Amino acid sequence: MSTPSVPDATQARLRSRVLVVAILASFVSFLDGTVVNVALPAIGDELGGSGEARLSLQQWVVDGYLVTLGSLILLAGSLSDLYGRRRVLVAGLVGFAAASVLCALAPTGPVLVGARLLQGVAGALLVPSSLALIISTFEGEAQGRAIGRWTAWTGTAMIVGPFVGGGLVDLLSWRWVFWINLPVVVVTLVLLRPVPEVHQTTGRRLDVPGAVLAATGLAAGVYGLIERTWAAVAVGAVLLVAFVVYERRARDPMMPPRLFAARNFAWGNVATFAVYGALSLGGFVLGLFLQQVAGYSATAAGVAQLPSTLAMLALSTRFGTLAARYGARWFMTIGPVVAGAGYLLLLTMDASAHYVTQVLPGLLVFGLGLSITVAPLTAAILGAAPPADAGIASAVNNAVSRVAGLLTVAFAGVILGGVLDVASFHRALLVTAGLLVLGGLVSMVGIRDVRRPAASGAADAAGPDVTGAA
Repeated sequence: MSTPSVPDATQARLRSRVLVVAILASFVSFLDGTVVNVALPAIGDELGGSGEARLSLQQWVVDGYLVTLGSLILLAGSLSDLYGRRRVLVAGLVGFAAASVLCALAPTGPVLVGARLLQGVAGALLVPSSLALIISTFEGEAQGRAIGRWTAWTGTAMIVGPFVGGGLVDLLSWRWVFWINLPVVVVTLVLLRPVPEVHQTTGRRLDVPGAVLAATGLAAGVYGLIERTWAAVAVGAVLLVAFVVYERRARDPMMPPRLFAARNFAWGNVATFAVYGALSLGGFVLGLFLQQVAGYSATAAGVAQLPSTLAMLALSTRFGTLAARYGARWFMTIGPVVAGAGYLLLLTMDASAHYVTQVLPGLLVFGLGLSITVAPLTAAILGAAPPADAGIASAVNNAVSRVAGLLTVAFAGVILGGVLDVASFHRALLVTAGLLVLGGLVSMVGIRDVRRPAASGAADAAGPDVTGAA
Protein backbone atom coordinates (compact mmCIF):
# COMPACT_ATOMS: atom_id res chain seq x y z
CA MET A 1 0.00 0.00 0.00
CA SER A 2 1.44 3.37 -1.02
CA THR A 3 0.98 6.72 0.66
CA PRO A 4 0.70 10.04 -1.10
CA SER A 5 4.03 11.76 -1.61
CA VAL A 6 4.74 15.08 -0.02
CA PRO A 7 4.68 16.89 -3.36
CA ASP A 8 1.22 15.42 -4.08
CA ALA A 9 -0.07 16.48 -0.68
CA THR A 10 1.44 19.92 -1.11
CA GLN A 11 -0.15 20.24 -4.54
CA ALA A 12 -3.53 19.21 -3.11
CA ARG A 13 -3.31 21.89 -0.41
CA LEU A 14 -2.24 24.47 -2.98
CA ARG A 15 -5.21 23.60 -5.20
CA SER A 16 -7.59 23.94 -2.26
CA ARG A 17 -6.14 27.31 -1.32
CA VAL A 18 -6.24 28.57 -4.93
CA LEU A 19 -9.90 27.62 -5.24
CA VAL A 20 -10.84 29.36 -1.98
CA VAL A 21 -8.91 32.50 -2.96
CA ALA A 22 -10.50 32.54 -6.42
CA ILE A 23 -13.97 32.14 -4.92
CA LEU A 24 -13.52 34.91 -2.36
CA ALA A 25 -11.95 37.38 -4.80
CA SER A 26 -14.63 36.87 -7.43
CA PHE A 27 -17.43 36.64 -4.89
CA VAL A 28 -16.78 40.09 -3.47
CA SER A 29 -16.77 41.56 -6.98
CA PHE A 30 -20.00 39.82 -8.02
CA LEU A 31 -21.65 40.52 -4.67
CA ASP A 32 -21.08 44.24 -4.98
CA GLY A 33 -22.80 44.19 -8.34
CA THR A 34 -26.03 43.01 -6.71
CA VAL A 35 -25.87 43.72 -2.98
CA VAL A 36 -26.93 47.30 -3.59
CA ASN A 37 -30.17 46.26 -5.33
CA VAL A 38 -32.09 45.96 -2.07
CA ALA A 39 -30.38 49.08 -0.70
CA LEU A 40 -31.53 51.24 -3.64
CA PRO A 41 -34.76 52.48 -2.00
CA ALA A 42 -32.82 53.54 1.11
CA ILE A 43 -30.15 55.21 -1.02
CA GLY A 44 -32.89 57.00 -2.94
CA ASP A 45 -34.47 58.19 0.32
CA GLU A 46 -31.23 59.70 1.61
CA LEU A 47 -29.43 60.87 -1.53
CA GLY A 48 -32.01 60.89 -4.34
CA GLY A 49 -34.94 63.03 -5.34
CA SER A 50 -38.32 61.74 -6.45
CA GLY A 51 -39.92 60.26 -9.55
CA GLU A 52 -37.62 59.85 -12.54
CA ALA A 53 -34.72 61.60 -10.80
CA ARG A 54 -34.84 58.98 -8.04
CA LEU A 55 -34.98 56.11 -10.56
CA SER A 56 -32.10 57.68 -12.49
CA LEU A 57 -29.89 57.77 -9.38
CA GLN A 58 -30.78 54.17 -8.58
CA GLN A 59 -29.85 53.09 -12.09
CA TRP A 60 -26.54 54.98 -11.91
CA VAL A 61 -25.63 53.40 -8.57
CA VAL A 62 -25.88 50.01 -10.28
CA ASP A 63 -24.51 50.98 -13.68
CA GLY A 64 -21.72 53.22 -12.41
CA TYR A 65 -20.09 50.05 -11.10
CA LEU A 66 -20.89 48.00 -14.19
CA VAL A 67 -19.73 50.54 -16.77
CA THR A 68 -16.09 50.56 -15.61
CA LEU A 69 -16.15 46.88 -14.69
CA GLY A 70 -17.50 45.88 -18.07
CA SER A 71 -15.28 48.15 -20.14
CA LEU A 72 -12.00 47.54 -18.30
CA ILE A 73 -12.27 43.85 -17.51
CA LEU A 74 -10.83 43.10 -20.96
CA LEU A 75 -7.78 45.22 -20.24
CA ALA A 76 -7.53 43.52 -16.85
CA GLY A 77 -7.44 40.13 -18.57
CA SER A 78 -4.42 41.26 -20.56
CA LEU A 79 -2.80 42.57 -17.38
CA SER A 80 -3.34 39.17 -15.78
CA ASP A 81 -1.62 37.39 -18.65
CA LEU A 82 1.21 39.95 -18.86
CA TYR A 83 2.09 40.57 -15.22
CA GLY A 84 0.84 37.48 -13.41
CA ARG A 85 -2.46 36.38 -11.89
CA ARG A 86 -1.40 36.87 -8.29
CA ARG A 87 0.04 40.37 -8.69
CA VAL A 88 -3.03 41.69 -10.49
CA LEU A 89 -5.29 40.01 -7.94
CA VAL A 90 -3.54 41.78 -5.05
CA ALA A 91 -3.84 45.15 -6.79
CA GLY A 92 -7.53 44.58 -7.42
CA LEU A 93 -8.25 43.59 -3.82
CA VAL A 94 -6.49 46.62 -2.35
CA GLY A 95 -8.18 48.99 -4.80
CA PHE A 96 -11.57 47.43 -4.18
CA ALA A 97 -11.25 47.92 -0.43
CA ALA A 98 -10.29 51.60 -0.87
CA ALA A 99 -13.18 52.29 -3.25
CA SER A 100 -15.60 50.53 -0.89
CA VAL A 101 -14.62 52.94 1.87
CA LEU A 102 -15.32 55.89 -0.45
CA CYS A 103 -18.76 54.46 -1.26
CA ALA A 104 -19.59 53.97 2.42
CA LEU A 105 -18.66 57.58 3.24
CA ALA A 106 -20.30 59.23 0.20
CA PRO A 107 -22.23 62.38 1.26
CA THR A 108 -24.14 62.88 -2.00
CA GLY A 109 -25.50 60.90 -4.93
CA PRO A 110 -22.87 62.08 -7.45
CA VAL A 111 -20.04 61.23 -5.03
CA LEU A 112 -21.50 57.77 -4.53
CA VAL A 113 -21.74 57.22 -8.28
CA GLY A 114 -18.13 58.40 -8.70
CA ALA A 115 -16.97 55.99 -6.00
CA ARG A 116 -18.89 53.19 -7.71
CA LEU A 117 -17.02 53.96 -10.93
CA LEU A 118 -13.72 53.52 -9.09
CA GLN A 119 -15.00 50.34 -7.47
CA GLY A 120 -15.73 48.93 -10.91
CA VAL A 121 -12.15 49.64 -11.99
CA ALA A 122 -10.81 47.55 -9.10
CA GLY A 123 -13.46 44.89 -9.57
CA ALA A 124 -12.35 44.45 -13.17
CA LEU A 125 -8.97 43.22 -11.92
CA LEU A 126 -10.45 40.50 -9.73
CA VAL A 127 -12.53 38.18 -11.87
CA PRO A 128 -10.23 37.33 -14.82
CA SER A 129 -7.22 36.86 -12.55
CA SER A 130 -9.02 34.58 -10.12
CA LEU A 131 -10.63 32.44 -12.79
CA ALA A 132 -7.40 32.24 -14.80
CA LEU A 133 -5.68 31.07 -11.60
CA ILE A 134 -8.10 28.12 -11.50
CA ILE A 135 -7.55 27.33 -15.18
CA SER A 136 -3.78 27.36 -14.61
CA THR A 137 -3.98 25.11 -11.53
CA PHE A 138 -6.58 22.46 -12.44
CA GLU A 139 -6.92 20.21 -15.49
CA GLY A 140 -9.50 17.90 -17.06
CA GLU A 141 -12.51 16.82 -15.00
CA ALA A 142 -10.91 18.28 -11.87
CA GLN A 143 -11.03 21.63 -13.64
CA GLY A 144 -14.72 21.09 -14.40
CA ARG A 145 -15.41 20.39 -10.72
CA ALA A 146 -13.36 23.40 -9.65
CA ILE A 147 -15.20 25.69 -12.04
CA GLY A 148 -18.46 24.22 -10.77
CA ARG A 149 -17.57 25.06 -7.19
CA TRP A 150 -16.33 28.50 -8.21
CA THR A 151 -19.60 29.03 -10.04
CA ALA A 152 -21.72 27.75 -7.17
CA TRP A 153 -20.25 30.27 -4.75
CA THR A 154 -19.56 33.26 -6.97
CA GLY A 155 -22.73 32.80 -9.01
CA THR A 156 -24.85 32.88 -5.88
CA ALA A 157 -23.46 36.35 -5.18
CA MET A 158 -25.89 37.61 -7.82
CA ILE A 159 -28.74 36.22 -5.75
CA VAL A 160 -27.44 36.33 -2.16
CA GLY A 161 -26.64 40.02 -2.62
CA PRO A 162 -30.23 41.15 -1.98
CA PHE A 163 -30.39 38.95 1.14
CA VAL A 164 -27.18 40.37 2.62
CA GLY A 165 -28.02 43.90 1.56
CA GLY A 166 -31.52 43.74 3.02
CA GLY A 167 -30.32 42.68 6.44
CA LEU A 168 -27.63 45.36 6.54
CA VAL A 169 -30.04 48.10 5.43
CA ASP A 170 -32.68 47.25 8.03
CA LEU A 171 -30.35 46.51 10.93
CA LEU A 172 -27.68 49.16 10.31
CA SER A 173 -27.61 51.40 7.22
CA TRP A 174 -27.28 51.14 3.45
CA ARG A 175 -23.67 52.25 3.89
CA TRP A 176 -22.84 48.88 5.44
CA VAL A 177 -23.35 47.12 2.12
CA PHE A 178 -19.96 48.64 1.27
CA TRP A 179 -18.24 48.29 4.67
CA ILE A 180 -18.91 44.54 4.54
CA ASN A 181 -16.38 44.19 1.70
CA LEU A 182 -13.39 45.01 3.91
CA PRO A 183 -13.17 41.83 6.02
CA VAL A 184 -13.61 39.66 2.92
CA VAL A 185 -10.74 41.46 1.20
CA VAL A 186 -8.47 41.12 4.23
CA VAL A 187 -9.11 37.37 4.54
CA THR A 188 -8.49 36.88 0.81
CA LEU A 189 -5.18 38.76 0.94
CA VAL A 190 -4.01 36.62 3.87
CA LEU A 191 -4.91 33.38 2.08
CA LEU A 192 -3.24 34.59 -1.10
CA ARG A 193 0.19 35.12 0.47
CA PRO A 194 1.53 31.53 0.07
CA VAL A 195 0.15 31.12 -3.46
CA PRO A 196 3.00 31.29 -6.02
CA GLU A 197 2.83 33.59 -9.01
CA VAL A 198 1.56 32.13 -12.28
CA HIS A 199 2.92 33.66 -15.49
CA GLN A 200 2.11 32.96 -19.11
CA THR A 201 4.68 33.88 -21.76
CA THR A 202 2.53 35.78 -24.22
CA GLY A 203 4.58 38.72 -25.52
CA ARG A 204 1.49 40.92 -25.33
CA ARG A 205 1.24 44.65 -24.85
CA LEU A 206 -1.59 46.66 -23.33
CA ASP A 207 -4.28 47.82 -25.74
CA VAL A 208 -4.85 51.34 -24.41
CA PRO A 209 -6.70 52.71 -27.50
CA GLY A 210 -9.07 49.74 -27.38
CA ALA A 211 -9.74 50.33 -23.68
CA VAL A 212 -10.50 54.01 -24.29
CA LEU A 213 -12.91 53.24 -27.14
CA ALA A 214 -14.70 50.55 -25.10
CA ALA A 215 -15.00 52.66 -21.95
CA THR A 216 -16.19 55.83 -23.66
CA GLY A 217 -18.56 53.94 -25.93
CA LEU A 218 -20.21 52.13 -23.04
CA ALA A 219 -20.33 55.25 -20.88
CA ALA A 220 -21.99 57.30 -23.63
CA GLY A 221 -24.48 54.55 -24.44
CA VAL A 222 -25.45 53.98 -20.81
CA TYR A 223 -25.77 57.71 -20.15
CA GLY A 224 -28.06 58.02 -23.15
CA LEU A 225 -30.27 55.09 -22.09
CA ILE A 226 -30.63 56.19 -18.47
CA GLU A 227 -31.17 59.87 -19.25
CA ARG A 228 -33.05 59.04 -22.50
CA THR A 229 -30.71 61.15 -24.57
CA TRP A 230 -30.71 59.34 -27.88
CA ALA A 231 -27.87 61.38 -29.34
CA ALA A 232 -25.61 60.00 -26.62
CA VAL A 233 -26.84 56.48 -27.42
CA ALA A 234 -25.87 57.05 -31.06
CA VAL A 235 -22.42 58.33 -30.07
CA GLY A 236 -21.92 55.30 -27.85
CA ALA A 237 -22.95 52.94 -30.65
CA VAL A 238 -20.51 54.59 -33.07
CA LEU A 239 -17.65 54.33 -30.57
CA LEU A 240 -18.39 50.66 -29.89
CA VAL A 241 -18.43 49.90 -33.62
CA ALA A 242 -15.10 51.73 -33.86
CA PHE A 243 -13.83 49.56 -31.00
CA VAL A 244 -14.73 46.35 -32.87
CA VAL A 245 -13.14 47.63 -36.08
CA TYR A 246 -9.98 48.68 -34.24
CA GLU A 247 -9.71 45.33 -32.46
CA ARG A 248 -9.76 43.52 -35.78
CA ARG A 249 -6.77 45.56 -36.99
CA ALA A 250 -4.82 46.12 -33.77
CA ARG A 251 -1.47 44.42 -33.42
CA ASP A 252 -2.21 43.31 -29.87
CA PRO A 253 -5.99 43.66 -29.23
CA MET A 254 -7.41 43.32 -25.73
CA MET A 255 -10.33 41.37 -27.25
CA PRO A 256 -8.46 39.07 -29.64
CA PRO A 257 -10.66 38.16 -32.64
CA ARG A 258 -8.91 34.78 -32.79
CA LEU A 259 -10.78 33.69 -29.67
CA PHE A 260 -14.06 33.94 -31.53
CA ALA A 261 -12.79 31.52 -34.17
CA ALA A 262 -13.56 28.82 -31.60
CA ARG A 263 -17.24 27.97 -32.09
CA ASN A 264 -18.06 27.34 -28.43
CA PHE A 265 -16.36 30.55 -27.36
CA ALA A 266 -18.27 32.67 -29.88
CA TRP A 267 -21.71 31.14 -29.39
CA GLY A 268 -21.19 30.75 -25.65
CA ASN A 269 -20.62 34.47 -25.29
CA VAL A 270 -23.80 35.23 -27.23
CA ALA A 271 -25.66 32.96 -24.79
CA THR A 272 -23.88 34.70 -21.90
CA PHE A 273 -25.09 38.09 -23.10
CA ALA A 274 -28.71 36.96 -23.15
CA VAL A 275 -28.63 35.04 -19.86
CA TYR A 276 -26.72 37.58 -17.77
CA GLY A 277 -28.62 40.50 -19.23
CA ALA A 278 -31.76 38.75 -18.01
CA LEU A 279 -30.31 38.12 -14.54
CA SER A 280 -29.35 41.75 -14.03
CA LEU A 281 -32.65 43.14 -15.29
CA GLY A 282 -34.71 40.62 -13.31
CA GLY A 283 -32.81 41.17 -10.08
CA PHE A 284 -32.99 44.94 -10.41
CA VAL A 285 -36.75 45.20 -10.96
CA LEU A 286 -37.66 42.42 -8.51
CA GLY A 287 -35.76 44.03 -5.64
CA LEU A 288 -37.38 47.41 -6.31
CA PHE A 289 -40.88 45.99 -6.79
CA LEU A 290 -40.91 43.97 -3.58
CA GLN A 291 -40.05 47.07 -1.54
CA GLN A 292 -41.49 50.05 -3.37
CA VAL A 293 -44.76 48.44 -4.54
CA ALA A 294 -45.39 45.35 -2.40
CA GLY A 295 -44.17 47.00 0.80
CA TYR A 296 -41.58 44.38 1.83
CA SER A 297 -38.83 45.51 4.15
CA ALA A 298 -35.29 45.36 2.78
CA THR A 299 -34.62 42.22 4.83
CA ALA A 300 -37.85 40.55 3.72
CA ALA A 301 -37.07 41.34 0.08
CA GLY A 302 -33.65 39.71 0.49
CA VAL A 303 -34.96 36.66 2.33
CA ALA A 304 -37.63 36.26 -0.36
CA GLN A 305 -34.91 35.53 -2.92
CA LEU A 306 -32.95 33.13 -0.71
CA PRO A 307 -34.40 29.87 -2.20
CA SER A 308 -32.66 30.58 -5.49
CA THR A 309 -29.37 30.96 -3.63
CA LEU A 310 -29.81 27.65 -1.84
CA ALA A 311 -30.56 25.91 -5.13
CA MET A 312 -27.35 27.30 -6.64
CA LEU A 313 -25.27 26.19 -3.65
CA ALA A 314 -26.77 22.71 -3.67
CA LEU A 315 -26.72 21.96 -7.39
CA SER A 316 -24.11 23.98 -9.32
CA THR A 317 -21.14 21.77 -8.49
CA ARG A 318 -23.07 18.68 -9.55
CA PHE A 319 -24.09 20.18 -12.87
CA GLY A 320 -20.54 21.43 -13.48
CA THR A 321 -19.22 17.89 -13.02
CA LEU A 322 -21.92 16.40 -15.26
CA ALA A 323 -21.20 18.94 -17.98
CA ALA A 324 -17.47 18.14 -17.85
CA ARG A 325 -18.34 14.45 -18.29
CA TYR A 326 -21.17 14.56 -20.84
CA GLY A 327 -20.82 17.93 -22.56
CA ALA A 328 -22.38 21.32 -21.87
CA ARG A 329 -24.76 21.80 -24.81
CA TRP A 330 -28.00 20.43 -23.40
CA PHE A 331 -27.39 21.82 -19.94
CA MET A 332 -26.94 25.26 -21.53
CA THR A 333 -30.10 24.71 -23.59
CA ILE A 334 -32.46 23.42 -20.92
CA GLY A 335 -31.21 25.53 -17.99
CA PRO A 336 -32.04 29.00 -19.34
CA VAL A 337 -35.47 27.83 -20.54
CA VAL A 338 -36.27 26.50 -17.06
CA ALA A 339 -35.01 29.76 -15.51
CA GLY A 340 -37.21 31.71 -17.94
CA ALA A 341 -40.21 29.61 -16.91
CA GLY A 342 -39.50 30.69 -13.34
CA TYR A 343 -39.79 34.35 -14.32
CA LEU A 344 -43.02 33.64 -16.20
CA LEU A 345 -44.43 32.16 -12.98
CA LEU A 346 -43.72 35.51 -11.29
CA LEU A 347 -46.36 37.06 -13.60
CA THR A 348 -48.91 35.91 -11.01
CA MET A 349 -47.61 38.66 -8.70
CA ASP A 350 -49.82 41.65 -7.98
CA ALA A 351 -49.28 44.55 -5.60
CA SER A 352 -49.64 42.24 -2.59
CA ALA A 353 -46.86 39.86 -3.79
CA HIS A 354 -48.11 37.02 -1.58
CA TYR A 355 -44.94 35.07 -0.97
CA VAL A 356 -46.01 31.42 -0.84
CA THR A 357 -48.31 31.50 -3.86
CA GLN A 358 -46.90 34.31 -6.04
CA VAL A 359 -43.18 34.61 -5.33
CA LEU A 360 -41.73 31.34 -4.05
CA PRO A 361 -42.73 28.98 -6.91
CA GLY A 362 -41.16 31.17 -9.58
CA LEU A 363 -37.94 31.67 -7.62
CA LEU A 364 -37.53 27.92 -7.01
CA VAL A 365 -37.91 27.14 -10.71
CA PHE A 366 -35.58 30.01 -11.58
CA GLY A 367 -32.93 28.75 -9.12
CA LEU A 368 -33.08 25.26 -10.63
CA GLY A 369 -32.66 26.63 -14.14
CA LEU A 370 -29.77 28.86 -13.15
CA SER A 371 -28.02 25.95 -11.41
CA ILE A 372 -28.27 23.87 -14.59
CA THR A 373 -26.87 26.73 -16.70
CA VAL A 374 -24.01 28.63 -15.15
CA ALA A 375 -21.23 26.10 -14.50
CA PRO A 376 -21.61 24.35 -17.90
CA LEU A 377 -21.70 27.75 -19.61
CA THR A 378 -18.48 28.90 -17.95
CA ALA A 379 -16.71 25.59 -18.55
CA ALA A 380 -17.70 25.42 -22.23
CA ILE A 381 -16.48 28.92 -22.98
CA LEU A 382 -13.18 28.74 -21.12
CA GLY A 383 -12.55 25.20 -22.31
CA ALA A 384 -12.55 26.51 -25.89
CA ALA A 385 -9.59 28.85 -25.23
CA PRO A 386 -5.92 27.76 -25.06
CA PRO A 387 -4.26 27.92 -21.60
CA ALA A 388 -2.09 30.89 -22.60
CA ASP A 389 -5.27 32.88 -23.23
CA ALA A 390 -7.02 31.85 -20.00
CA GLY A 391 -6.86 35.34 -18.51
CA ILE A 392 -8.11 37.21 -21.55
CA ALA A 393 -10.73 34.54 -22.34
CA SER A 394 -12.24 34.73 -18.87
CA ALA A 395 -12.07 38.51 -19.09
CA VAL A 396 -13.95 38.57 -22.39
CA ASN A 397 -16.66 36.29 -21.03
CA ASN A 398 -17.02 38.31 -17.84
CA ALA A 399 -17.00 41.54 -19.81
CA VAL A 400 -19.83 40.22 -21.95
CA SER A 401 -21.86 39.32 -18.86
CA ARG A 402 -21.25 42.68 -17.14
CA VAL A 403 -21.95 44.69 -20.30
CA ALA A 404 -25.17 42.72 -20.78
CA GLY A 405 -26.27 43.62 -17.26
CA LEU A 406 -25.11 47.19 -17.73
CA LEU A 407 -27.26 47.66 -20.83
CA THR A 408 -30.38 45.91 -19.53
CA VAL A 409 -30.37 47.90 -16.29
CA ALA A 410 -29.81 51.10 -18.28
CA PHE A 411 -32.75 50.11 -20.50
CA ALA A 412 -34.95 49.39 -17.46
CA GLY A 413 -36.23 52.95 -17.41
CA VAL A 414 -37.49 52.56 -20.98
CA ILE A 415 -39.16 49.23 -20.18
CA LEU A 416 -40.75 50.58 -17.02
CA GLY A 417 -41.75 53.87 -18.60
CA GLY A 418 -40.16 55.77 -15.73
CA VAL A 419 -42.73 54.39 -13.25
CA LEU A 420 -42.64 51.09 -11.37
CA ASP A 421 -46.08 49.53 -10.95
CA VAL A 422 -47.63 46.10 -11.51
CA ALA A 423 -48.07 46.57 -15.27
CA SER A 424 -44.52 47.84 -15.89
CA PHE A 425 -43.12 45.13 -13.59
CA HIS A 426 -44.86 42.47 -15.67
CA ARG A 427 -43.34 43.95 -18.84
CA ALA A 428 -39.90 43.65 -17.29
CA LEU A 429 -40.60 40.03 -16.31
CA LEU A 430 -41.57 39.17 -19.88
CA VAL A 431 -38.39 40.77 -21.23
CA THR A 432 -36.34 38.87 -18.64
CA ALA A 433 -37.97 35.52 -19.49
CA GLY A 434 -37.55 36.20 -23.21
CA LEU A 435 -33.82 36.85 -22.82
CA LEU A 436 -33.37 33.63 -20.84
CA VAL A 437 -35.18 31.52 -23.43
CA LEU A 438 -33.13 33.21 -26.15
CA GLY A 439 -29.96 32.18 -24.31
CA GLY A 440 -31.13 28.57 -24.30
CA LEU A 441 -31.98 28.59 -28.00
CA VAL A 442 -28.62 30.13 -28.89
CA SER A 443 -26.85 27.37 -26.94
CA MET A 444 -28.86 24.65 -28.67
CA VAL A 445 -27.94 26.00 -32.10
CA GLY A 446 -24.35 27.01 -31.50
CA ILE A 447 -22.70 24.89 -28.80
CA ARG A 448 -20.93 21.65 -29.70
CA ASP A 449 -19.90 19.12 -27.06
CA VAL A 450 -16.21 18.29 -26.74
CA ARG A 451 -15.65 14.84 -25.29
CA ARG A 452 -12.70 14.40 -22.94
CA PRO A 453 -10.67 11.17 -23.12
CA ALA A 454 -11.80 8.70 -20.46
CA ALA A 455 -8.28 8.21 -19.12
CA SER A 456 -7.81 11.90 -18.55
CA GLY A 457 -11.11 12.18 -16.77
CA ALA A 458 -10.28 9.21 -14.55
CA ALA A 459 -6.93 10.65 -13.61
CA ASP A 460 -8.33 14.06 -12.85
CA ALA A 461 -11.09 12.58 -10.74
CA ALA A 462 -8.46 12.06 -8.03
CA GLY A 463 -8.25 15.80 -7.50
CA PRO A 464 -8.92 17.15 -4.01
CA ASP A 465 -12.44 17.58 -2.68
CA VAL A 466 -12.48 21.13 -1.40
CA THR A 467 -16.19 21.59 -0.88
CA GLY A 468 -15.65 21.95 2.82
CA ALA A 469 -12.81 24.42 2.32
CA ALA A 470 -14.94 26.55 0.07
